[in-house]
Amino acid sequence: MDEVFKALADDSRRELLDRLNSRNGQTLRELCEGLGMARQSVSKHLAVLEAAGLVTTTWRGREKLHYLDAAPINAIAERWIDRYHRGHARALADLKRALEDPMGNPVFAYTTYIATTPERLWQALTDPEFTRQYWGGVALHSDWRPDSPVLWQDAPGEEFKDYGDRVLRAEPPRLLSYTWHTFRPEHAQHFGWSDEELAERAREPRSKVTFTIEPAGPQTVKLTLIHDDFVPGSVMHEAISGRLEGSGGWPELLAGLKTLLETGVPLPA
Repeated sequence: MDEVFKALADDSRRELLDRLNSRNGQTLRELCEGLGMARQSVSKHLAVLEAAGLVTTTWRGREKLHYLDAAPINAIAERWIDRYHRGHARALADLKRALEDPMGNPVFAYTTYIATTPERLWQALTDPEFTRQYWGGVALHSDWRPDSPVLWQDAPGEEFKDYGDRVLRAEPPRLLSYTWHTFRPEHAQHFGWSDEELAERAREPRSKVTFTIEPAGPQTVKLTLIHDDFVPGSVMHEAISGRLEGSGGWPELLAGLKTLLETGVPLPA
């Protein structure tokens, strides 16, 4: 937590977070525009934010893209903000509210470090016997080639179903990307939605999830998740980020993945 507080204490770093909150996935050049700050200074501030877990990065060709990772800010706000005078915590509270009510097309970014190998992590993301252990019994099946279907088994023993999701990119054991379905009747049952609410939310277009796997030291891997292509006000974005009541979202799933790989035992159901 100390690193997060130190990173947020600087006006320039908070401005960079504001810029990413307004439009996620920017390059260093884009973030420098109109700042009146040397490129080297911006780069150093971004390094501090990344070390604190507030910014996560991924590569698009030769461009390095920067994404706001909201998890540390939300964790601090939920745990600490009520213990401080509101005036001292105003910047943090305002940023948290902005993250919970994003303008434009929201993006979910999350980074975690796992004591494993890239090959083992790739297996955990793509092997149905692996996924069902940390995904509440849900298993994914595909040959993991571009344009191939991603099939879902909602519970052990059921048939694998094609909900229209397709593999976009697969570069084992470095990168995996596939489309993400819209809401289905079982979601309505879980969240207690009416038929009308389900019909409205099922009209959201498909989004896209991308996993980037990078070695981060001996037997340690950096996993970066970018889930994007949401429409403004997306309920699916609320669900996958864990902010929709009744959904643990990606933070819960990735915690289960990390625990399984590091201990061999899944989190309790």
